[in-house]
Amino acid sequence: MGVASDEVVKLYKPNVPAIPLEQRIEMLKALRCVDIVLPYHELDYLSVCKEVKADIFVIGEDWGRKPHNQDVENYFNTQGKKVVQIKYSPRNSSTKIKQNIVTQFQRK
Repeated sequence: MGVASDEVVKLYKPNVPAIPLEQRIEMLKALRCVDIVLPYHELDYLSVCKEVKADIFVIGEDWGRKPHNQDVENYFNTQGKKVVQIKYSPRNSSTKIKQNIVTQFQRK
């Protein structure tokens, strides 16, 4: 499983993650369904997918049609591998989680 470094997150989100990279890695490693967790430090997903011989690529529905995203999708489709798209849920929005924390703090 790939996990974005703080630097990569800053490329497409206005703030750094609320949970530090090392903690995110540990949480993902704790999942039984995860074989390996690798941080990525640039938006080149394809080389890592090839390196670890990934069979499944899971993306959010906000994945978009950027060239580096399209390369991964094309590779997986031509290799007969699986691309799974997860529906967006406001419940899982990191922005909303951060807003809830700020709201709770301001009430005190």
